[in-house]
Amino acid sequence: MVQGGVWCERPLMETLTHSDQNGLKRKEVSHTTQKHARDPEVTYGQHRQEVFEKAPMHVAVMTYLGFGIVTLFGYFRDFLRAVGLEKRNLAQERVEQKDFVPLYQDFENFYTRNLYMRVRDNWNRPLCSLPGPVFDLMERVSDDYNWTFRLTGRTIHNVINMGSYNYLGFAENNADHLETVADKARQYGLGVCSTRQETGARLSGATIKVFKHNDMVHLEKQLRDSICSGQPRTHRPWRKILIMVEGIYSMEGSVVRLPELIALKKKYKACLYLDEAHSIGAVGPGGRGVTELFGVNPADVDVMMGTFTKSFGAAGGYIAGKKELVDYLRSRSHSAMYTSGMSPPIAEQIIRTIKCITGQDGSTEGIRRIRQLARNTRYFRAKVKKLGFIIYGNDDSPVVPVLLYMPGKVVAFAREMLARKIAVVVVGFPATPLTEARARFCMSAAHTRDMLDEVLHHMDELGDALGLKFSRRK
Repeated sequence: MVQGGVWCERPLMETLTHSDQNGLKRKEVSHTTQKHARDPEVTYGQHRQEVFEKAPMHVAVMTYLGFGIVTLFGYFRDFLRAVGLEKRNLAQERVEQKDFVPLYQDFENFYTRNLYMRVRDNWNRPLCSLPGPVFDLMERVSDDYNWTFRLTGRTIHNVINMGSYNYLGFAENNADHLETVADKARQYGLGVCSTRQETGARLSGATIKVFKHNDMVHLEKQLRDSICSGQPRTHRPWRKILIMVEGIYSMEGSVVRLPELIALKKKYKACLYLDEAHSIGAVGPGGRGVTELFGVNPADVDVMMGTFTKSFGAAGGYIAGKKELVDYLRSRSHSAMYTSGMSPPIAEQIIRTIKCITGQDGSTEGIRRIRQLARNTRYFRAKVKKLGFIIYGNDDSPVVPVLLYMPGKVVAFAREMLARKIAVVVVGFPATPLTEARARFCMSAAHTRDMLDEVLHHMDELGDALGLKFSRRK
């Protein structure tokens, strides 16, 4: 019998509340005042808007048409492969195995075979340096239309990195900052070879329901209806309801409406699970995430999860909550019992970074990086909007999705940016809705103003050359 319910937010189902004559749709977010030292260039606690501008109708039509043409050519090439006029490059069943259960579903690989392979060179690029604000890429070419690649032996140096989650710039090779990490590596080695005392929500047996992105009205309706109707079949009351949200949504650049969410959680006596993978260290005057950004009490969040791989420049993650919860996870969680423990150098890097962010190392380096990230975020977002691109998300979010829409333009944008020594991450279907392919820029405190200006300059040129400035904003 199912005894628990989990409400997960679906960021792709955005319902917005306001619209103006230009087709803009906005969601208003109110931030509370913070009691931290202020930076004259960075203000917290202001009234922020999340903008999700819709594409012009002709852009949506051309995007569907582009996918349609590529799909038709895909079916035609599959026909050529079936009659032996074109070579099959992907794995396929042997004739001797035709009576066995198939290992490969031919139709399920249609997208990979006919669409992804055309643009595969834009992903999984091999790096040969530290992934800081700039990095080096190993040049590769394909002789068979992206089915396989070979390295040329040449290196593309000093490519501006606009795709890593290096929010505070701690992915660095600074001898002074890494001295203690190196000491721990020499003292304890790189691994501990011991268990460290993860089951997904759907594997838990709980009933899963999805509410629209940042839509508190829809969430309240889901909560109210579920409490009234009870469990499936038996209609008994739910023992526990868990609301699961993210602090910053990495594909939308949106910030969770945390104060309203906490109010609903208290009203309906539910529990709240907050995923701060992209927000811890990246937002808030002290880098403490969205709870600090909104000035809410962290104790109002029952489970706080975060990662050490992004802002902290390390590996692993954490679960924070009441002692009873942490003790339970230590004794019952599969990841705690069956996977390796954290290595000493990684643990030292995390401790060092936390001390730097909180000022416990006696310096102001942490707060400087937090403010620099906020400055870079506001500056880049404002400039990209001014250029005429459509971007999504909150002004405080260091994740900046730039909408490109058409599949051909997505590929051209990524290749042209790399040719100008700028590395970007492009994302399309099925990771986004079919008509909302995008380039996702990630801000870092390690980016200088000159780096951002160079990126903006090339974006401006490519925006004109490829016709990517879709915004109708004045």
